[in-house]
Amino acid sequence: MCIGILGQKIGMTQIFDKNGLAIPVTVVKAGPCMITQIKTIDYEGYNAIQIGYIEKKQKKVKNSEIGHFELSKSVPYRFLKEYKVLDIENKALGQVITVNDLSIGDSVDITARTIGKGFSGLQKRHNFSRGPMTHGSKNHRLPGSIGAGTTPGRVLPGKKMAGQLGNKVCTLKKVEIIGIYKEENLLILKGSIQGKPGNLLSIKRSS
Repeated sequence: MCIGILGQKIGMTQIFDKNGLAIPVTVVKAGPCMITQIKTIDYEGYNAIQIGYIEKKQKKVKNSEIGHFELSKSVPYRFLKEYKVLDIENKALGQVITVNDLSIGDSVDITARTIGKGFSGLQKRHNFSRGPMTHGSKNHRLPGSIGAGTTPGRVLPGKKMAGQLGNKVCTLKKVEIIGIYKEENLLILKGSIQGKPGNLLSIKRSS
C-alpha cells in the first residue's frame, strides 16, 4: 500500500511514437497535494495519510474544517483523500506531493467516477437480446418474466433490470505513464480514462 495523488482529467489527444504510430493518450493534471493529516496505529488503530487537493474558497469553509486544517497549518482544501500505508516514516504534516514522485514507464491505478448515462433499458445496460421485430410480435425491448410465481414468490436481489447506467466509482488498473511535464504538473497516460473532463481522479502506483 502506497500513498497516491489526486488530479483532474483534462482531456484526450494523441501522440506519435518513433515509428509514426498514433497512440491515444489522456492528459491529467495531478497535484500538487498537501498532507493534511497523519493517522497512526496508536491513536486511530491504523496507519494512513490524508492529502488535500485544490484550495477551497474561504467563504465556503465550515467551522469544523477550520480546526482540522489548523493542525497541519495548511489552507482549506476542497477535496480530501485518505490512503492506508504500512508505515508513516518520512511523512510530515504540510509535505507537498507532486508528480515528481512518479516516473515514465510506471503503472498506476486510476479510481474515478464514470460518466452517468441516465435511466437505460436492458439492451443497453446489460446487453440483453431483443424480441422478434416481425410477425405481430409485441415484445421488442420488453424485460419479459423476472421470476417464478409461487416459488419463491418474489424477485431475487441482484436481478438484472432497467435502471441507472454509469455514474459509479470504478478503478482502472495498470495504466502506463508515457509522459510527465513537471512544470505544469501534467501526466500523459496511455489510453482512455473514465469520466468527463474535469473529473476528479485518484492516482496510485500499481502494486
